[in-house]
Amino acid sequence: MTFTLYELYRYAFVALFGVAAAIALYAISSAPSRPAVRLGLRGLKRQKLLETNEAWQNVEPLIRWLGVRVSGVLSDEQHEKVNNWIALAGDFLGLTAEEFVALTMLSMVGGLGMGLALGYTFDNYFIFALVGLLFGFLAPYLQMGAASDERMQQMRQGLPYAIDLMSLSMGAGLDFPGAVRQVVEKASNPEAPIPEEFSLILQSLSLGRTRKDALSEFAKRAPIETVKEFTSALIQAEERGNPIVDVLQIQAQASRMRKSVRAEEAAAKAGVAMSGPVMLVFFSVLILILAPSMLGLDGKL
Repeated sequence: MTFTLYELYRYAFVALFGVAAAIALYAISSAPSRPAVRLGLRGLKRQKLLETNEAWQNVEPLIRWLGVRVSGVLSDEQHEKVNNWIALAGDFLGLTAEEFVALTMLSMVGGLGMGLALGYTFDNYFIFALVGLLFGFLAPYLQMGAASDERMQQMRQGLPYAIDLMSLSMGAGLDFPGAVRQVVEKASNPEAPIPEEFSLILQSLSLGRTRKDALSEFAKRAPIETVKEFTSALIQAEERGNPIVDVLQIQAQASRMRKSVRAEEAAAKAGVAMSGPVMLVFFSVLILILAPSMLGLDGKL
């Protein structure tokens, strides 16, 4: 019996996939499980999502079960890295690092299933299965990256208003925790990144942690330039004994200036981006005007 080259590729792909699945199952089953940890705010986020999202209610138990099975696969360094990624994305879906790995595995299985279904339709299993597997692997990372970018953008936009409110509150006689509490209480959306992070600062202070530790944790959870400047300025003011209200006023002025600069840069980029479409419209109008006369001239010739 002879096989075509396509059939050989297909059988080789099935064999490699089987070997990879067997190795993955062996690694999962033989790896020791990590001890369970308390989820805290991440657990509260998951609970809220479970109350509002019916699809997540059906998938979450399976991800939680599989997360326990794969908990020993990640090394300590990998576990910390994935955990930091999830934190940057605003505790994405309330997942732990192990559960995110489990979600990625389920996404890969789903992508592979879709690829095989399309491969059956178009009679090309290998390409569609490979593309589906790759898409399933990348989908959770792309979604979490988009959530992280959106969260950082909301912080850039919301922090100047928070600094202004803190400056006014401390100028009116409130202390630092009282000013932070004003930002949380006056927020139009309590689940926005800035009120959420400021709530964590208040919780840290109420647990007896120093202001430096609370602000350092804030900078770690939101490693963007505006947050780093804000936290470092407050930490330096505390260490040197400078009035915090003066530092907040300077930070508020700098934030407003930075926001104006970003708006001007966005306007300049928009002008450059519009030059291409404007030129296309110009050439289209020019062709519409000149084409009839050129056709008439060709008819005369």
